[in-house]
Amino acid sequence: MQDRTRRPVVSVIGAAVVPAEVRAEAEQVGRRLVDLGCRIVTGGLGGVMEAVCEGARSSGRYAEGSTIGFLPGGDREAANPFIDFAVPTSMGYARNVLVVASADVVVAIAGASGTLSELAMAWQLGKPIVALESGGGWSARLAGQAMDHKRTDAIVAASTAEEVAERVAELLGPR
Repeated sequence: MQDRTRRPVVSVIGAAVVPAEVRAEAEQVGRRLVDLGCRIVTGGLGGVMEAVCEGARSSGRYAEGSTIGFLPGGDREAANPFIDFAVPTSMGYARNVLVVASADVVVAIAGASGTLSELAMAWQLGKPIVALESGGGWSARLAGQAMDHKRTDAIVAASTAEEVAERVAELLGPR
């Protein structure tokens, strides 16, 4: 049962370098998630991570502490400028475990091998996952699919930022 005294946490994972149209969609996802009352966790760097956090700041419900970044290195200053709370882990890609383990729901947008590792870990941890079908990468390839036989559900597919927010709200349940 979810603790009702805290804001839900949505980890958004995705490509570190994205074209303008994917960046724009990621900004919309960030804004809509904060509109739902969620905090956002990312890997704290550029691309999808930066765009989602920038979008979060444009929400009317934005409050300091809405964006958290688990950085791969030891330098807090490496965080994108839209991260409220930077956690320098000095863990490299191992920080991906922290990103997904902290989530109530994981959202994937595009992504390459780092995103694939986060998707696999989120799947292993039993986290609900929503994948944006547009933008390519692993989110598009795995949207609507089960990663293996160990779970009875599948990665939830969403075609727009609005649909991502709707699926996240459904997965979080009433608050």
